[in-house]
Order: sequence, then C-alpha cells, then structure tokens
Amino acid sequence: MLELCKEILVKVSFDKVLFQKELSKALKWIKSDELEGFKEWCLKTFGKKYPKILQVAFKK
Repeated sequence: MLELCKEILVKVSFDKVLFQKELSKALKWIKSDELEGFKEWCLKTFGKKYPKILQVAFKK
C-alpha cells in the first residue's frame, strides 16, 4: 500500500488540491510502523513544493 500511495502522490502532485486530498487518504491507509519513512519521503520529494500542506498533514 505504501508504494501505491507514493505513486498516486507523484501523479497528482501537479494539483495542490488533489495532492492534499490524496495525502489525507494515504495517511489513513499507511500502517503506523511505515509512517515515519513515508513522512521522510514526502518531505524529501514534495517539501519545497508543498511545505505548508505537509506540515499540516504530519502535525501531531
């Protein structure tokens, strides 16, 4: 599921609203033990493009 979520985020990253929606879905699907790695990947891949969205999504 993790790899599928990554693929989807890459494909929708052209659109801010779609990206935010799919990121929210991904966070519900991903197992808690994979979450930290997913967060690091998101920050590395999309950190410059969508920093505020990522900050809100991963806020605990």
